[in-house]
Amino acid sequence: MRISLSTYSLSRRMEEGSLTQLSCIAKAKEMGFDSIEFADIWPHDGSSKEEYAKRLREECQRLDLPVSAYVTGAEFLQCEDLSGEIDRVRHEAELAALLGAPKMRHDVTSGYPAGYCGPRSFDNSLPTLARACREVTAFAAELGVRTMVENHSWFCGNSDCLEKLANAVNHPNFGLLCDMGNFLDCDEDPVLACSRVAPYTIHVHAKDFHLKKGTETDPGEAFFYTRGGNRIRGAIVGHGAVPVRQCLGILKYAGFDGDVSIEFEGLEEPELALTLGLQNLRRYLKELETTE
Repeated sequence: MRISLSTYSLSRRMEEGSLTQLSCIAKAKEMGFDSIEFADIWPHDGSSKEEYAKRLREECQRLDLPVSAYVTGAEFLQCEDLSGEIDRVRHEAELAALLGAPKMRHDVTSGYPAGYCGPRSFDNSLPTLARACREVTAFAAELGVRTMVENHSWFCGNSDCLEKLANAVNHPNFGLLCDMGNFLDCDEDPVLACSRVAPYTIHVHAKDFHLKKGTETDPGEAFFYTRGGNRIRGAIVGHGAVPVRQCLGILKYAGFDGDVSIEFEGLEEPELALTLGLQNLRRYLKELETTE
C-alpha cells in the first residue's frame, strides 16, 4: 500500500497563507509521502480550476509524486435540479482527469437539515442516489477516472448503507472510499464497518479520533457530537480510539493494495501530526507484512 497525504490535512496552513495547494506537493514529498490526494481545487493565483489542475499535475510529475485521488462534494437529494447536479459532478470528473487523478470521490448528500421534508430513510433515497452515481461513473469511466463514495454524513455514513449503494450502482467503475475514522460519526464499530465495505473499497482514509462517551463529562470545545450523542475530536493517526492497524489488516486481507491517505483534523500542529501519523502507518504496514 502507498501512503498518501490529503491536502485537507494542511487546510490550516493554506488558510494562514503559508502554503498553497501547489506548495503542498513539495511539502508532501519532503515529509516522505508516497503520493498526494487533492481535496477540491483551490487556485491561489486567480487562475481557473482547469488551468490550476494542470499546474498541479505538472508539479506532481516534476517532483515524481503520484496523484492518488481527487475528492469533492455532491448533493443529490437536496438539490433543486438533479440532472444539473449530475452534470456538475461530471465536470468534477473532468477536473480529476486534468489533475491526473485515477480516482474521484464525490459525496451523495450532506444529510438533512431541520425542516427538510424529503425522504426520511436511506432505503427510500437509494434509487435516486444509485441513479446519480451510475450516471457520473459511466461518464468518468470514459475519462479513465474511477468514482467512489465515502462514509460521509449521518444519513449515509453507515457501512450497510455504503454496501447497499455499491450493489445498487452495480458498475465496474464504481467503488467505495473507506474512511476508518468516519464510522465513529455514526457510532459504528470501525472494525465491523471496515470488514463489511472492504470488498468494495478502492481507496482508504486513515483518520483517527479521540472519543468521549456521552455518559462522560462533556470535554468542551473542539469536540463534536456523533449521531448517538458521543463526542469525538481529531487525533494523530494511532493516538485515538480507531483501531487503525486492525482496520488496515482487514482491508489487506480482503485484497486491498491501493493508496491510504492520511486525513488529519486535530488540534496538534499539522506537520507534527502528519510526521507521527506517517511513522505509525509505515510501522503498521510493516508489521502486517511480517505476520503473513
